[in-house]
Amino acid sequence: QVQLVESGGGLVQPGGSLRLSCAASRSIFRVQSMGWYRQPPGKQRELVAQFTSSGSTNYADSVKGRFTISRDNAKNTVYLQMNSLKPEDTADYYCNLGLYGLTYWGQGTQVTVSS
Repeated sequence: QVQLVESGGGLVQPGGSLRLSCAASRSIFRVQSMGWYRQPPGKQRELVAQFTSSGSTNYADSVKGRFTISRDNAKNTVYLQMNSLKPEDTADYYCNLGLYGLTYWGQGTQVTVSS
């Protein structure tokens, strides 16, 4: 069992920045994947950014150039730096981890972009 705890969400004005953190209860050094999904109000959950097992990164087209995923293996933590935020980035953001064929989710953190 793996626990994931997200933090860093909140209310921000358009054009602002936030950094989300996801702390895992175990080492993330050899996980199959780890990253962030989001679920806008009334919509399906979608991939935002992730690390694959090879260490490469994937980003949703809508966030490329604005969001950056990073990791600190020593702290078992993955980050999502979100810049130039737009109202359409408003969503619940979830940390996701894939390990030994299983998928784990955090409880989510809310991000609201509004003036």
